[in-house]
Amino acid sequence: MKYKLLPISVLAVLLAGSCSKSDDTPTAKPDVSVNVPQGGVTTANMKLVRVSATVKNENASTSFVWKLGNDTIATTKELVYAFTKAGDYTLTFLAKNSVGEERVTVPVKVTAGKYTNGVARVFDYFPAPGQFVHELPKWEAGDDQAKMTAKAEESLKTGTMIHLGGFGGYVVMGFDHTIVNVPDSFNFKVLGNAFAQWSEAGIIEVAYDANGNGLPDDEWYEIAGSEYKSPKTIHDYKITYFKPNENKTPTPNNDYKWLTDTTYIRWKDNQGKSGYLSRNQFHLQPYYPQWKGDSITLTGTRLTDENVKDQSGKGSFYVSPAFPFGYADNWPNSDPNAGIKINWAVDKKGNSVRLPGVDFIRVYSGMRAEAGWVGEISTEVIGVTDLNL
Repeated sequence: MKYKLLPISVLAVLLAGSCSKSDDTPTAKPDVSVNVPQGGVTTANMKLVRVSATVKNENASTSFVWKLGNDTIATTKELVYAFTKAGDYTLTFLAKNSVGEERVTVPVKVTAGKYTNGVARVFDYFPAPGQFVHELPKWEAGDDQAKMTAKAEESLKTGTMIHLGGFGGYVVMGFDHTIVNVPDSFNFKVLGNAFAQWSEAGIIEVAYDANGNGLPDDEWYEIAGSEYKSPKTIHDYKITYFKPNENKTPTPNNDYKWLTDTTYIRWKDNQGKSGYLSRNQFHLQPYYPQWKGDSITLTGTRLTDENVKDQSGKGSFYVSPAFPFGYADNWPNSDPNAGIKINWAVDKKGNSVRLPGVDFIRVYSGMRAEAGWVGEISTEVIGVTDLNL
């Protein structure tokens, strides 16, 4: 094979280019200004405060750090942060490139707010089919989505339980303050009706008001509970429920008389499986939410149902033991294991994230299982407690 020699002039250009400095190389240290009112920032505790910096002479390798005392609280030009307590603070912003470093301090005055330790608003209520649908909260003919969401909000504001139905049914809740991410602490708990040997675990997702509009339209992060990485957990599980004919001929279970219709509500999932949600003699109202269409599809993380067992062997005594940590309606409300750490949050790829706090919480039923006469495994929610208050 013959090799073609490059002209000397071309080689010279290539060599010169490989040895020259990048056009992105700074010639001076960063020039920093912080966009805050004269005299600093005033905010209330447990409210998100946003402070942004403008940096000149930056390039791709320029680093940014926000500090509160000796603690690094952000590594971006914009800081989104919530203070837990009233007081006077000093924030420090540092920008550093290969030439040098510049820092700016920002005084912050934090006043004490008065907040409710509970749910302030329900943005959405969407139960999957279940035996307490239309009862918790009560549905009346003509009630639409907006009305049922308002009823769910009233229930949670007064500490009354709402029912999320089978897998995927959810509620989206908001608060009158930010639940602050206090490092290495349990930050909140979702109240349910779990008790010893009976868990109806719900997946918890959290979001903070990143765009500042007061609505839960920001990125959601899943609280990675104890089963998040279990091979028995199914991520991106999808199930479709089909609205039944309430007047169809039922298919009772002759061995277990309390199951009055074992082919009541048909479902299919994205795992190639299908089946029915059964009806029992204890709840005679429709289980399918009547304000929804002919089918509903719900998605999320599905937890294993292997722990749901009939200990009697006769269909009379079912158990559903709690998972170790990280779920709603999983441990009794008074149990320390019911506490949730915001630092357990992960993004859609499973990467850990550091959130300033939580403004919105979404809970959905995390299991697709039935327990005989007890009915389907379905998450219930009574409220949310901020453990920082």
